[in-house]
Amino acid sequence: MTIDTGQVLPTRFRAQEARGASIGRVLKAVARVKEVDEDLMGLIGRRLMERDELGADVARAMGAPGDQRVTMAQIHRAVAEGIDAVPDTPPALRAFFEHVETVPAWVDMDLVNEGARIYRRYGRNAADVLLQLSLIGGYRFGGPTDLLVATGGLSGDMTMRRLGETQKWGMAISEHDAMRPGHEGFRVTVHVRLMHALVNRRFETGDRWDVGRWGLPINQTDQAATLGLFNGTLLLGVRALGVRVTRADSRAVMHLWKYVGWLMGVNEDWLFDEEREQHRFSYHVLLAQDGVTEAGPQLSNAILDAQLQLHHRRFPRIARAYERARLLSMLRVFLGRQGLRDLGLPVRLPWATAALVPLNVVRYHVLGRTSWGEARLHRRAARARETLTFRYFGPDEAEIGRLPTG
Repeated sequence: MTIDTGQVLPTRFRAQEARGASIGRVLKAVARVKEVDEDLMGLIGRRLMERDELGADVARAMGAPGDQRVTMAQIHRAVAEGIDAVPDTPPALRAFFEHVETVPAWVDMDLVNEGARIYRRYGRNAADVLLQLSLIGGYRFGGPTDLLVATGGLSGDMTMRRLGETQKWGMAISEHDAMRPGHEGFRVTVHVRLMHALVNRRFETGDRWDVGRWGLPINQTDQAATLGLFNGTLLLGVRALGVRVTRADSRAVMHLWKYVGWLMGVNEDWLFDEEREQHRFSYHVLLAQDGVTEAGPQLSNAILDAQLQLHHRRFPRIARAYERARLLSMLRVFLGRQGLRDLGLPVRLPWATAALVPLNVVRYHVLGRTSWGEARLHRRAARARETLTFRYFGPDEAEIGRLPTG
C-alpha cells in the first residue's frame, strides 16, 4: 500500500481493517468518531517507518570511532547519576540526556504527582487491566508481538521476569515526585527508552526482522499505540471493573502518561491531554493493524503458564491455580469469546469480574467519597503493590533488567 508521497508502507498497514473496527467499537463510541480521518491514517502508516532518532543516535554511536563512541558503562552511569557525571561525554549521549533532562514547559509536576496518586489508588485494578486488556489484549495483532518473541522478552523462562519488570516500571513512575529528573521513575523510563533504541538498532540490520511487513522494529506508531494502553485503555478498563474515575482523575492520569510518553520519545503531536483524544487516536490505530500471528497465542499461553510459577507466601499451589483461573475469567470480559479463541486460550465464565465489580462500586463510589474510605483505598492499594512485587520477584530485588549489549 502507498500514500500520496509515494512512500511504500509496511504490508501490515490496514491489512485487517474490518477486524480492527469490530474490536474498536467501544473506542469509536466513547471517542464519538463519525468517520475515519484519512489524514491521520496516512500519518499512522508513515510513522510505522519512523523511529526515535535521539535514541537511535546513541545506539549508532556505540559503534563509532574514537571520542564519538558511546559505551555501556557511560550509558549506565548517565542513567544512574545524570550526564554531568560522565567525563568526556560523547556528543550523541550528551545530546540525548540534555534533551530528556530539560523538562518541557507544558509539564505541571503537581498534576503529574496527582496522576501518580490516582494511579496508585487503583491498586490491583490497574495491574489487572494492564495485564489483561493492555498486554494480552495487544497480542491480538501482529508486529510488536512478533518482536517480543524474537527478543525472548515475554516467552519461555523469561516471562515472569519480564512481567515483573513491567509492573516495576508502572510502580516506579507512580510514586510521588518519581518523575522529576534524577528520580527513580525518570531514570527507569529513560532506561527503557535506551533499551528500545538498542533493540531497534540490533533488529533493523540483517535479516532478523521483516521491515517490509511490519515496519521498523520499534517505531513511532507502535510506541504511541502502546502509550495509549497505559493511559486511555487503563482508564476504560478500571471503569469496567467498577472503579470511579472523575474528570479530574482522568486529566491527572493523562498528564502523567503524557510526560512519560515524551520521555519515551513519542512524537509530541501524539501526546494527548484529554482521554477522548487518546481514544480517537487509538481507534484509528486499531484500523491500521494486521491480524493475529503465531506470536499472539505463544505469548498469551506463556503468561497463563507463568501464573503457576508466581510466588505466594501461603498455600502456593492453591493460590497459583486460583490466579490462573481468575485470569482466564477476567479475560472473558475484556477480550470476549473471539479474542480468547484468537489467542488459543480456553473460554471461561466471568465469575471473577462478576464478584469484583460490586466490591469496587462499594469501595470507590461509596466508601471512597469519605476520608476514611479514601485512606483505606490507599492502604489496600499499597498492600496490593507489595504483594504483586513479591509474586513476580519473590525474595529477589525488584529491578528492571540491564540494557542489551548486542
